[in-house]
Amino acid sequence: MRQFIHTPIGILELCADQRKLRSVSLVEEIGESISNPILEKALTQLQEYFAQKRKEFELFFLANGTPFQIAVWSKMREIPYGKVVTYGQLAAAIGQPSAVRAVANAVGQNPLLILQPCHRVVASDGLGGFSAGLEAKRTLLHLEGVEISENKAFSEKYLFTFS
Repeated sequence: MRQFIHTPIGILELCADQRKLRSVSLVEEIGESISNPILEKALTQLQEYFAQKRKEFELFFLANGTPFQIAVWSKMREIPYGKVVTYGQLAAAIGQPSAVRAVANAVGQNPLLILQPCHRVVASDGLGGFSAGLEAKRTLLHLEGVEISENKAFSEKYLFTFS
């Protein structure tokens, strides 16, 4: 089953089975929607997020990946709204401080845009990459109140430290 939503970053496609949300991805065009209660709840929560009325999601989802990817995605979900971490910080937080490139790859393969907030993971010297494009990343961070300076560095007030 799938549902579509128009957002400030483009059209998002939400896919789910009968029990869990499986993916949220950016697509070029709207296809046929076949909804269910899980998709309706996700759609509502995403609309609230883009209206700046929601900072956390209360959804059941399942992201298929390798154990390493799942560790990265799980830790990514701890990054709060309006904060960012570097790929290096995320690598250290999962106990793999030398695996920065592998962490960046796992972040880039995140199947649940926004819900697993890959847009909150940045390079040490700027935005880094984003599977939906850097303009979308800027838009999401701006929506959350994160200011990006001209040199693309982030103020200490936006940096999150894992405990």
